[in-house]
Amino acid sequence: MKKILIIEDDPAISKGLVDALNAENYQTMDIDNGEKGYHLAKNEKYDLIVLDLKLPGKNGIDVCRDLRKDGVNTPIIMVTVLKEELDQVLGLELGADDYITKPFSLRVLLAKIKAILRRKSEIVSDIEEYSFGDVYINFKAQEATKNKKPIELTNMEFKLLKYLCQQENVVIDRDTMLDEVWGYDNFPNTRTVDNFILTLRKKIEDDPSHPQHFVTVHGAGYKFIKGEE
Repeated sequence: MKKILIIEDDPAISKGLVDALNAENYQTMDIDNGEKGYHLAKNEKYDLIVLDLKLPGKNGIDVCRDLRKDGVNTPIIMVTVLKEELDQVLGLELGADDYITKPFSLRVLLAKIKAILRRKSEIVSDIEEYSFGDVYINFKAQEATKNKKPIELTNMEFKLLKYLCQQENVVIDRDTMLDEVWGYDNFPNTRTVDNFILTLRKKIEDDPSHPQHFVTVHGAGYKFIKGEE
């Protein structure tokens, strides 16, 4: 499930955004202070940030600028009012991905969010070849080897493996994995993830009972660790 951070100090707008995004199966966190929102965005993983320009504590321009300086590449949609055209341009120059002006249509904002997340997903999915340890994968040809010997993987195992390789060192919960790999409309259940991870361990790990690459993070999900070359 995609996680969206809303940094907005108007309670009515914030509530409307939370309700609309939750209805679209996004997980949301809303905060009404720029400084607090900045620290959340810096220290937690979100798929997208909806960022108001005028905020107490730290304005949206400063939040956007400092996040980009800190290496946080989470997509940002800046929320402004029409008269703040120069601030809109500055926000985009500082690294915001898009902007929307108040008063805005929730339908338009949702369309922008979906478009940005789709573009992000398409960029991430460009990986064609990957290797770690004695494992080599050609995702385009759906071929894999371990110690130069073929590994038989199903189409879904390739998809899950590719997703994990793209998210190196990131802890991913089971619901997010189901959403990203299987698709939200095709949810089986979270046990499915456990079974597939177990299968990947058996086929790829040197010692499946003590995995070095497909690691369980108790209470949170799984993390893929590439390890030393």
